[in-house]
Amino acid sequence: MIFNDRRDAGSRLADALSDYHSDDVIIFALPRGGVVIAAEIAKKLHAPLDLVITKKIGDPLDDEYAICALAEDGQPICNPSKIGAIDQFWLAKEITRVRSEIKRRREMYTGEIKEIPVEGKTAIIVDDGIATGLTMIAAIEELRSRNPRKIVVAIPVTPYQTAQKLKLLADDLVSLSSDSNYLGSVGAYYKDFDQVNDDEIISLLKSRSEEFSN
Repeated sequence: MIFNDRRDAGSRLADALSDYHSDDVIIFALPRGGVVIAAEIAKKLHAPLDLVITKKIGDPLDDEYAICALAEDGQPICNPSKIGAIDQFWLAKEITRVRSEIKRRREMYTGEIKEIPVEGKTAIIVDDGIATGLTMIAAIEELRSRNPRKIVVAIPVTPYQTAQKLKLLADDLVSLSSDSNYLGSVGAYYKDFDQVNDDEIISLLKSRSEEFSN
């Protein structure tokens, strides 16, 4: 399944989430790319939009390879097969650095917009794609600690094995395709996969916030 762009993916994913239209729902996006998709879903479900900010910790020898992921307040989610070989002093410093960066991003993206309480509500967590699932697992654990009624993960395309993991951790997984022959990168499923800039994220969040404050 190939999407024209993130908005196309968001529109199609919103249709697949129609069962949640009547729920007391909050849409949580993983920035950056997840925000564009989440905004489309929030519009169709008439739901508020917030962020759950996660960041991976890359292997010291290969920064692109995630060994851990961290959300805003939760404990690090790490790959057990890799973490034993990592210098623990280095890892502790990385966790502190990443927490500081997550806090900076929250302040930059949301400004004075208050975090939306999710206790007793349905949290739908959205990203534009997924590979190992570490950052999504960190997001699930983060929101689970805030006591939502239900956690739904919504992703356009999911590698089959990762989908099986997420089904065990979330209350529901909504994906348009669970691909057993994953193409290797999220961008392979989009005709247009340009990077989302910070100004676009801020604009989308502000627009949804203004709608729900009126």
